[in-house]
Amino acid sequence: MTIPYPNTQPMPAIAAVTPPSGAARPRVTFLGTGYLGATYAICYAELGYEVLGFDVDADKIAKLNAGEVPIHEPGLDELLRRNLAAGRLRFSTDIQETADFGDVHFICVGTPQRADGMGADLSYVEASVTSLAQHLTRKALIVGKSTVPVGTAEWVEQLVGKHTPVDLGVEVAWSPEFLQEGFAVDDVLRPNRIVVGVKSEWANGMLYAAHKGVFDLAATEDREVPLVVTDFATAELVKVAANAFLATKISFINAMAEVCEAAGGDVTQLARSIGYDPRIGNRFLQAGLGFGGACLPKDIRAFQARAQELGAGEALRFLHEVDLINLRRRTRVIQLAADLLGRRSGPAGPDLSGTRIAVLGATFKPNTDDVRDAPALAVAALLGKAGADVHVFDPQGVENARRAVPELTYEATMNDAVQGADLVCVLTEWAEFRNADPVALGELANGRKVVDGRNCLDSTLWTQAGWEYRGMGRP
Repeated sequence: MTIPYPNTQPMPAIAAVTPPSGAARPRVTFLGTGYLGATYAICYAELGYEVLGFDVDADKIAKLNAGEVPIHEPGLDELLRRNLAAGRLRFSTDIQETADFGDVHFICVGTPQRADGMGADLSYVEASVTSLAQHLTRKALIVGKSTVPVGTAEWVEQLVGKHTPVDLGVEVAWSPEFLQEGFAVDDVLRPNRIVVGVKSEWANGMLYAAHKGVFDLAATEDREVPLVVTDFATAELVKVAANAFLATKISFINAMAEVCEAAGGDVTQLARSIGYDPRIGNRFLQAGLGFGGACLPKDIRAFQARAQELGAGEALRFLHEVDLINLRRRTRVIQLAADLLGRRSGPAGPDLSGTRIAVLGATFKPNTDDVRDAPALAVAALLGKAGADVHVFDPQGVENARRAVPELTYEATMNDAVQGADLVCVLTEWAEFRNADPVALGELANGRKVVDGRNCLDSTLWTQAGWEYRGMGRP
């Protein structure tokens, strides 16, 4: 039956269900142990669940079983080792073992942008669901957690129906993730909401049991975690709608930065002023280089593509401009660099040959090693294509950046990157860069010129230290 209500009470009265395995609590699996699946698997073991993580990548699974987290996420490595030792957590490449183990199977594979368009590539979802379904021998709940186009859950239901006997009674549900890289452990253990899309009381009860550890932790800390029980389509739309709103807010303030640059205003003071309005708020109103990473850029494009397929493309046309504003911020850094270095721009952009540029930051945000669609690394590559000798340093992302853009020079320390530089570009707001001593760096650089691509530096402090400073949307 369909749940006839959106239940927003933090602790709703939901009928208890017995896990098909007979265990006291549902045994949970996470298919796909990338950023999403590995984080959830480790944190759910920390909540006391018996957890099995599955992946087809044998090297990744071997590292996880050895206590090595393949990503940089604060606090995750300690939780991994603790729960491996406790026996609550293990990882496998055996899909039959995974199918036999779990009561609730979370699908956590990637949904990258398709090579032939803006839509999401669902081939990994299809492969994982099909493989799992073919190996199930008892009733289970398959729960999508990956970010997908609306309508995917119904399609997954059809896949499950095609590959499992009807008498097993395997069901499907959807529960989107809301992880922020750098804060992911807390986002799993202490989420600001849980959303589930279900079609039956049994699925609702199983998902509640699978989240009970989260609710129990909240109760001990005197917190509430709102639970929204809804339909498939709404649950799928929540994540992409949230990302679209966030991307729009970021691009809005960057559009204001463009206006400030033309008019002589200061976007940091503008953002502070409008942020005091409680209807707007000050979060994500920091103008700069724009958004990147594995989610926002591809999610807003996939959202547009799916809306077009549904005949609602006009409703999301504004997201195209949001994307364009975001991409323009990257070329703006190149313009600022050319201006500071006294290089004129031609039809093909500026010629920066003969200059050495230090790029501080390669990841799309601090406290991660993720360089996927990272504005900082994209700008570093553009500077290199313009002829500059680019030296990059990032506290965590150097190895991933080197694999993605091998033609740049990567340094082991910030000082090594700045040594002899004609220009310094701060492109990721790591604390190490925000708190750097401009006097000491000035003694290393060949020229005291800095582009603050994240508006994260104290412009007065740097100017007093003799640096020629350029921010984003600042006079």
